[in-house]
Amino acid sequence: MASVHESLYFNPMMTNGVVHANVFGIKDWVTPYKISVLVLLSEMTKNTEITAVEKRRLNKQILPLLQGPDMSLSKLIKIVSDCCPNVSSSVLIRIKLMAEGELKDMEQFFDELSDSFSGTEPDVHKTSVVGLFLRHMILAYNKLSFSQVYKLYTSLQNYFQCDKAKTTPKTETDEAEMELTNTEEDDEEDQELSEERQMEKEDLDCPIGEEELACSGPLSQKQAEYFLSHQASLLKNDESKALSPVLLQKELNNLLKFNPDFAEAHYLSYLNSLRVQDVFSSTHSLLHYFDRLILTGAESKSNGDEGYGRSLRYAALNLAALHCRFGHYHQAELALQEAIRIAQESSDHVCLQHCLSWLYILKNRKGEDNSVLLEHSVKKAVHFGLPYLASLGLQSLVQQRAFAGKTADKLMDALKDSDLLHWKHSLSDLIDISTAQKTAIWRLYGQSTMVLQQAQMLLRMNSLDSVNVSVQQNNTESFAVVLCHLAELHAEQGCFSAASEILKHLKERFPPNSQHAKLWMLFDQKIQFDRAMNDGKYHITESLVTGITALDSVEGLYRKAIVLKAQNQTAEAHKILQVLLTHCQKIKNMEMVIRVLLSLAELYWRSSCHPVALPVLLQALALSREYRLQSLASETVLNLAFSQLMLGIPEQALNILHMAIESILAHGAVLDKGRAMFLLAKCQVASAASYSPQKKIDALESAMVNLDEAKVYFSKVDCKEQIRDILYLQARLYNSLGKVQERNKCAMLFRQMHQELPCHGVSLLIRL
Repeated sequence: MASVHESLYFNPMMTNGVVHANVFGIKDWVTPYKISVLVLLSEMTKNTEITAVEKRRLNKQILPLLQGPDMSLSKLIKIVSDCCPNVSSSVLIRIKLMAEGELKDMEQFFDELSDSFSGTEPDVHKTSVVGLFLRHMILAYNKLSFSQVYKLYTSLQNYFQCDKAKTTPKTETDEAEMELTNTEEDDEEDQELSEERQMEKEDLDCPIGEEELACSGPLSQKQAEYFLSHQASLLKNDESKALSPVLLQKELNNLLKFNPDFAEAHYLSYLNSLRVQDVFSSTHSLLHYFDRLILTGAESKSNGDEGYGRSLRYAALNLAALHCRFGHYHQAELALQEAIRIAQESSDHVCLQHCLSWLYILKNRKGEDNSVLLEHSVKKAVHFGLPYLASLGLQSLVQQRAFAGKTADKLMDALKDSDLLHWKHSLSDLIDISTAQKTAIWRLYGQSTMVLQQAQMLLRMNSLDSVNVSVQQNNTESFAVVLCHLAELHAEQGCFSAASEILKHLKERFPPNSQHAKLWMLFDQKIQFDRAMNDGKYHITESLVTGITALDSVEGLYRKAIVLKAQNQTAEAHKILQVLLTHCQKIKNMEMVIRVLLSLAELYWRSSCHPVALPVLLQALALSREYRLQSLASETVLNLAFSQLMLGIPEQALNILHMAIESILAHGAVLDKGRAMFLLAKCQVASAASYSPQKKIDALESAMVNLDEAKVYFSKVDCKEQIRDILYLQARLYNSLGKVQERNKCAMLFRQMHQELPCHGVSLLIRL
């Protein structure tokens, strides 16, 4: 199921989904890049040949150019050229004249900028974004001394010459080649090869890559604010588009080198360390953030004396969240108690509510009963007008009730109430979480049609606060959960190519180093495991079990027992299943308890202990019905019918089978459908022994139809062993019906498959 408390981490740069940043002590200054932007703005006002479409494109690029970090001249010209080639050429010519001219040309340019505000209808309004930028640059330039102006002009020349040097080597080598007329063919080939390498190097340098984003000098206030807010928003909504952890940390270290008291940079460093699960660095950055916040007095300036205490209690709360995330529950409990104590002393009900939510999470991780605590948390959040926390509490309450076996209608009513809160307060991330929660609940209850409906609803929904105007969805955990369920559903229906396409899409949206990559990694391993088991390739499953265990220890242990059972290592499988059953009963993982009980019953069949398997299956059926797990209940009924067939009462087995076959055919996996139809045919054959001759022939004909349908289902998931068993039974039935040609065909196909497949000593009679 989707985790609903990831958003509870206190983030000082985010308020209701809007990212804020505050930079201390960093002023704006003039750089060669900003002079280039000023030239662009000047040319936009003077050029009368710009069309409306080109002007619209340029206007869209202005704000990122003003707020973004400094970039090379070629990169700037490329951006402008994509919008308006005419303006880009005039900008390049103007910069070239200024850089190759004299210092007075730059002085004259800044004098002309002041004229933009003059007149009754000025080109730029003073209070606009562009107007403020122009005024800041003019003011910063006027404050420079003569030596500083000269250094700025020298920097402008170097800025232009460095960019020019990147484009001239190719032409220089061409001229050199024209002079070399008496060169041998080998030398010419070596020269061409060196040219190609030089061009490849230039091609690598030209594209806009992550390396160009790292700046060598200090950022201005606006640039630092833009960089921090943009990266924080990407980490929250679309981690794949953010800088890589190494490059982002390099950029943050560069910011902190020029301003060690930059508190928000420390917090972004903390978030970046969480991406790579670095306990030491994340703790270090978190403590530095709150230390700087207290030392700079940023909180106390806005909140008076209360700001100091607020920083301390939220520092303890975030430290508790950090320890809880890494599984350090004792340290998390101590930090949480400290945060509660400070919040109680200050009567901070909002902080206490956050602490109560984390106390629920901590007790949940430790496996303690916390239903009363969760209900109290929701009531308090509603009382203090905290819709975000109230909705998170409702989501957790629904999740808890789903595991407790409450009916779907009550859960959906509760989620409907939480959805009203989401839409009322525009909590878009919680809208996504709620839809993913519904998908997971229907998946738990075995309603595949409803799973598909909710999944498609989320995938077709546009986010209210997408990070990119061209992309209407964010790469959050909710989308990862829904896509994983879709991949698993397609794999269960035998559509492995579609499942692989979904997994490929997941890998693109959530790279392996992202925090939600573990979801698709686990589902990918499980799908590969099921395919290998169906195909009888047990040697492949061992490595897959290792991968599954690394991501989910309980699931990995269960899959290991499945492999041992398939390899007829009954004693080892039974030992593992008994250990797993005790553990799952302790942590109240009822879904896994039922699956373990079904596997134990199958072990008893293989040992010909069918009477011993009946109480185990009845216990599994009682649990699956108590917890409303329809798919597991249908599978249990299927196993009960098989046990009764083995005990010699096929008529009773047929009656029981009709209770579950409708649900299996409607919502079950293809493998379960095949097993149900195969079992139905075997029950019909066994019951026909006491029928009259004509009725017996009709029953066998009906069984043949069911066997053909079962064979189609098994062929979709490539279950060769089951297809072999069906061919054997069909040959026997055709022989009883006197159809020699059909019998010989089935016998030949059976012989071919029997020679291809290894025989593990499991007879047709004791396998479902």
